[in-house]
Amino acid sequence: MNESSKGKLLILDDEEDMLRLLKRSLSTDLDCEISTASDAYQALALLQETRFDVALADIRMPGMDGMEFLTRIKKDYPELSVVMMTAYGSIDLAVQAIKHGAYDFITKPFEHDKLTHLLEKALERSRLVRENLLLQKRIEEQESFQEMVGSSPKMLRVFQTIGIMAKADATVLITGESGTGKDLAARAMHKLSQRALGPFVAVNCPNLPENILESELFGYKKGAFTHATQDRKGLFREAEGGTIYLDEIGDISPTLQTKLLRVLQDKEIRPLGQNKSVKVDVRIIASTNRDLEAKIQDGSFREDLFYRLNVLSLQMPPLRERAEDVPLLVEYLLTKFLKEFKKPKKTVAVELMHRFISHPWRGNVRELENVISRAVLLTPGDIISPEDVDWEPATQEDCLVPSDFMELPYKDAKATVLERFNREYISRLLMRHNSNVTRAAKECGLERQALQQVMRRYGIKSKSFQVDDDQIS
Repeated sequence: MNESSKGKLLILDDEEDMLRLLKRSLSTDLDCEISTASDAYQALALLQETRFDVALADIRMPGMDGMEFLTRIKKDYPELSVVMMTAYGSIDLAVQAIKHGAYDFITKPFEHDKLTHLLEKALERSRLVRENLLLQKRIEEQESFQEMVGSSPKMLRVFQTIGIMAKADATVLITGESGTGKDLAARAMHKLSQRALGPFVAVNCPNLPENILESELFGYKKGAFTHATQDRKGLFREAEGGTIYLDEIGDISPTLQTKLLRVLQDKEIRPLGQNKSVKVDVRIIASTNRDLEAKIQDGSFREDLFYRLNVLSLQMPPLRERAEDVPLLVEYLLTKFLKEFKKPKKTVAVELMHRFISHPWRGNVRELENVISRAVLLTPGDIISPEDVDWEPATQEDCLVPSDFMELPYKDAKATVLERFNREYISRLLMRHNSNVTRAAKECGLERQALQQVMRRYGIKSKSFQVDDDQIS
């Protein structure tokens, strides 16, 4: 659909002279784009192509009349404001039109100023409705954004950053542990970008040997090497006008690093066996679970390539740092696998959810995904209990101070441990009381307001820990 910052008005009348008169007079006083249609079928066709804000439609027309047209469009375009006009006006007809969903009604002959004022109000009404729908969508997307699930402050920042970076069309480096959703972030960035209609080509760099990866990326000419029986344009050219996603870029060889640097600098590639370079219009998004700065220090990764890749950077948080998202993820994955495996409805026992929340999830969301998929397949009943899950829960040591904290300054390590303690303690507390903050505060000995203050500080939402009543004994 065509989008514009200006409002759009569609005028429908079977009299051509009236259409020309209205378009000419309203164009002077209304700051909007105006289209016309001489019958209802033409108007419906226009509505399929363009998002209009207001329709000004005559009631008495041959074929499909204005009232039938109104009924049809209010079903498919509920946000559209419709103003009806007729030379045979009556209170009964006005009431009937409004009952069918019209925004307002005006009779011919009408005063130009009155019509202009009415249409201005209708345009404003449509703008407010559209903004409200966008707001509702954003609220819904706080828990699910482009197939990524989470409502924790860290994930909301990730969602916001992806939206900003999507519009920049610059090279992006996504970092994070395995299983944190780097590929989903790259796909989301593509879908929200101006290249969304172009291809998204994903390349898992470690899966291919160096010589094969090079030919796959840059292509080759017939006869460039044994078995090169025909030209191949390569994945960079396959991604023309879109995005190429280079997964685990930290594992590519020094030779390939040099060639990739040339692509980033000159925006061109050279297929194997060809002397002439080829320009490419493609956005590069790369990801890695490696510490590239450490690899630069040991000489295994080029510093100049790192800075070319790291124009924009996005860090995906590990699941253990957003424990409050675990119940949301469990529900999302449970629904997904129940549908995929065609299984009857199942729920997760409260005790098992406690363990899920406190588990360190070294494999991150991918590990949780594996646990839930096995549980769906292997659980005979409708409640998934700890006994149904072939999985080792967290040990006491896992939930306290990992050894890598010793690399942090004392102040940072203390703040991180304190944050983890608060998240895990309050998450378990809210789960035990089915998200009831008053009962949770009573048990832990805090005033309700004091507990809410801690929850706000760490972005913990009580609704995330609500479970079905039939699970609570």
